[in-house]
Amino acid sequence: MDLPALQNDLRSACGLDLPATSSTDQLEELLAEKINAMILADFGGLVQLLYRIDVSESRLRQLLKAGAAVDAGRIVARLILERLWEKIQTRSKYNAATQKRRPDSGEEERW
Repeated sequence: MDLPALQNDLRSACGLDLPATSSTDQLEELLAEKINAMILADFGGLVQLLYRIDVSESRLRQLLKAGAAVDAGRIVARLILERLWEKIQTRSKYNAATQKRRPDSGEEERW
């Protein structure tokens, strides 16, 4: 995973300001702490965040039900990071495809 891209997306798209980390495990742990705090203090804000990121509600419910003994913040954090990583990969593929279709600066536009 591209850790700087994940951190950037968490900061910009999600409005989460997390300190820089050196691994995805550390990022997941920090995010889980933030999620747990939101569960207790700002559940509506957490729901809005999940919708903004486009985390699958059915998958979230399924994982929370199956992992009742696991920290809910950790489950939600993992889903958020997975979804952001999917978005980063999609942007990367789209940008690569767009670059291939663009004509060189010296050529005329092709139809």
